[in-house]
Amino acid sequence: MFDRKQPAFERLVRAYSAELYRYAYWLCHDRFMAEDLVQETFTRAWGAWAGLREEAAARKWLYTILHNEHARLFERKRLDIVDDQDLDALEAEPSADSHRDIAMREALHALPESYREPLLLQVLGGFSCQEIASLMNMTEGAVMTRLSRARLALRRGISGRDSKQASA
Repeated sequence: MFDRKQPAFERLVRAYSAELYRYAYWLCHDRFMAEDLVQETFTRAWGAWAGLREEAAARKWLYTILHNEHARLFERKRLDIVDDQDLDALEAEPSADSHRDIAMREALHALPESYREPLLLQVLGGFSCQEIASLMNMTEGAVMTRLSRARLALRRGISGRDSKQASA
């Protein structure tokens, strides 16, 4: 049994690891945490591989596992607080991104999580509204509403930043 399921799982890992990493990175904004999330996703997927009925559903299944792992991460996450850290000594690293890229990132981060996640699933993951609804346990109409509101908020956020920069 092990010999038959290993090549199929290896194909799955090769096919979806980069895509899952991009989604994980957008969720947590930390390269190393995203790598850990993807690794934990594949570890859990390997353990439950026998329960997967259709290999065609594997992509959605992996995204669901990753989403759940990310949620589990915040259930047990403890913030590290350093009392003797001098906040004036911290400097922001200069960014090579253009103003437009920075505005887009800020606008994305300003979105509520309930709007940002469906948008990222659609844009980065390429999921349909129906698939996103299934992943997030909501109706398709709710997903379409959130996507519409997310896009509107992004447009307003970026145009608002552009007009502020132009007047400055």
